[in-house]
Amino acid sequence: MRREIPLVIVFLFGLFMIVQFFIPHRSFAFLYQEFNNWTIIIGIFTMVIGVGSLITVHYSKIRFKKPGWGYSIVTIVSLCGMSLIGLIGGTENELFLNLYRYGLSPVTSTMFSLLAYFIASAAYRAFRARTVVATLLLISAVVVMLGRVPIGQIITAWLPEWLQLQNIADFLLQTPNVAAKRAIYIGVGLGVAAVSLKIILGIERTWLGGDGGK
Repeated sequence: MRREIPLVIVFLFGLFMIVQFFIPHRSFAFLYQEFNNWTIIIGIFTMVIGVGSLITVHYSKIRFKKPGWGYSIVTIVSLCGMSLIGLIGGTENELFLNLYRYGLSPVTSTMFSLLAYFIASAAYRAFRARTVVATLLLISAVVVMLGRVPIGQIITAWLPEWLQLQNIADFLLQTPNVAAKRAIYIGVGLGVAAVSLKIILGIERTWLGGDGGK
């Protein structure tokens, strides 16, 4: 029963989510909204579990002084401090907002800015003209980058309009690029639909944990 009940629940709710798209009745719309509200409630419980797991992992690092345990202290202190300040004074008080603006936001921006170096490294490896496809990718990337900066527009300002870099860049972004993105989205959508059906029908049971629900 520990496996059968979750499988039945997933089947019924998954089937309802499919059917309600094809039945435009207010009762189905009401149930859909209620189920979405319950999803938010369940998500809050999973957040609590996630916070508990975070504390457990970092406490273990601090206790056994594993490599990087100092960062674990900072993580737990920051987590508990921000939580207490938010619970006591609310999320609109000056201290909480200042910690968010001048503490969390700069750290987040720094983390995302570091991705630029990884992107540049990956682009350097991908843009090597070793094959025909890599050569086309390299040429397209150079045209798009030059077409998006003033120097690229100045270089080709004397050419006919259809040969100017900014117009060529716009064409590459709006035609071949969009076509490739739509193909990717279609593939992702089909993959999501296939996995969802496998879960609803009980074919895919790894989400049950353990040995795959067998």
